[in-house]
Amino acid sequence: MELRLQVIPADISPMTVRRTPHRSGIAGRPEILVILGSSLTVFAILSIVTFLLIREHANAYQAATRSATTIAQLIDADVLRTVELYDLTLQGLIAAAQRDDLKQVSAQIRHLVLFDRSVTARYKGDILLLDKHGDVLADSSLTDPKPGNFADRDYFIAHAFNRDTGMFISRPFKPRCDCDDKDEWRISFSRRLSSSTGEFLGVAVASMRMAYFDQLFNSLDIGTDSTLAIINDDGILLAQKPFLEDNSLGKNLAGRPNVVRMLREGSGSFNGESSADQQQRLYTFSKVGNLPLTVIVALSIDEVFATWRRTAIVISGATGVLCIALFWLTWLLCRELRLRHTAEQELAQLAATDALTGVANRRTLDQTLRHEWFRAQRSGKPMSVLMIDADHFKAFNDRHGHQGGDEALRALAGVILANVHRPTDLVARYGGEEFSVILAETDNDGARQIAERIRADVEQLPLVGGDELPMTVSIGISTWTTSSEMSLEQLLFAADKALYQAKEGGRNRVVSAT
Repeated sequence: MELRLQVIPADISPMTVRRTPHRSGIAGRPEILVILGSSLTVFAILSIVTFLLIREHANAYQAATRSATTIAQLIDADVLRTVELYDLTLQGLIAAAQRDDLKQVSAQIRHLVLFDRSVTARYKGDILLLDKHGDVLADSSLTDPKPGNFADRDYFIAHAFNRDTGMFISRPFKPRCDCDDKDEWRISFSRRLSSSTGEFLGVAVASMRMAYFDQLFNSLDIGTDSTLAIINDDGILLAQKPFLEDNSLGKNLAGRPNVVRMLREGSGSFNGESSADQQQRLYTFSKVGNLPLTVIVALSIDEVFATWRRTAIVISGATGVLCIALFWLTWLLCRELRLRHTAEQELAQLAATDALTGVANRRTLDQTLRHEWFRAQRSGKPMSVLMIDADHFKAFNDRHGHQGGDEALRALAGVILANVHRPTDLVARYGGEEFSVILAETDNDGARQIAERIRADVEQLPLVGGDELPMTVSIGISTWTTSSEMSLEQLLFAADKALYQAKEGGRNRVVSAT
């Protein structure tokens, strides 16, 4: 009959694994630190980039606001100068019209005196002197004025019914004539002509072609989707570039939210949505001196932040690639740390395990024995040591060779492990065919029961071919208790002595040290 021996792989001993120093927390800590450091670095990079992009966004907004304010100031200054010229023309016309001596001179001289100051006004249209009924008394373009009545004009009505109107700026209109420019839009500037007692005598009015605003706006570059506009205090649109709606010149915009805010605040900047085309714009507006006019510069938000968006896309992309690369390198480093930790564990396992039998080796036995000894000293609980030796192993090895002897030792180690179940216990190869078992918190009776089970199970191992007798073991037991006075060396010596007594007594037996 052939002997079938149980083979215990050298790398799966639960006892050896238990006694291998547990270093997963230590080994895992560098990996956690690497991940934490990498995450903090990525967070810092993202925070810095986000802060810089937010700051650049604010800078772009401030730069656009400053630019729009500068454009508004340029328009304010130019319009104010032009209106002052027209006002001087009107004041000169009124002053000349109130002179009594002009009634005695010829019509040519009277015409020259009345309209002496009108030659300096840019883009001027007709300059008229109207009586209290709205009829034309004098015309800058003709010595003998054509008959006409303008009593229905808004400026005439404003002056006729309010003596404190001052200079009045009309709504846009088209002239009443058969001239070449009859389809050209104009606005007029007017002043009241009063007697010494305040009685209404008429109106001095000067018209200006709207081409002035076209020329002024065309000299300023504000982008394709941005607009320039001028409104009066009633919300009437006097000029715009480009026009966002058809036939919007002269339209009343006073009911629109953006215009309401501008007329209320007078000057400032804000973001808003255009009521005309629903685009977001940066509105910058200001009053033109003391005139009832407001200049509006509406810059497209898309154009304001176009450069910033391109920069943000490039920086965000580069930052994303950098962060992904950093995480990838972190993953590679963590993988290397895990491989290194696994290799260290395998080396530690090999260093603590007997290569032939898979149980703990002598080095692990010595470390565990000292540890359990001191623990027993502190707790006061008993501790037992088994010394196990294969009977007649040298003769067995001579009969079956080293390979058969190795198989027998592995089978013996498997039987011992099968009978030692607690994780606090340890099975170790002491040397040659001799094994040791450390039984923590176990008295002599408990140790003897385990030893007897081991002895009986070894005896039940299958016979090796050619042998008539089964494999047997002799076991010596030594137990420390609080009542015994012995050192660790004496404990081991007592177990070894008990083993010797078992062999001397005929082998295949268990002997406890006295």
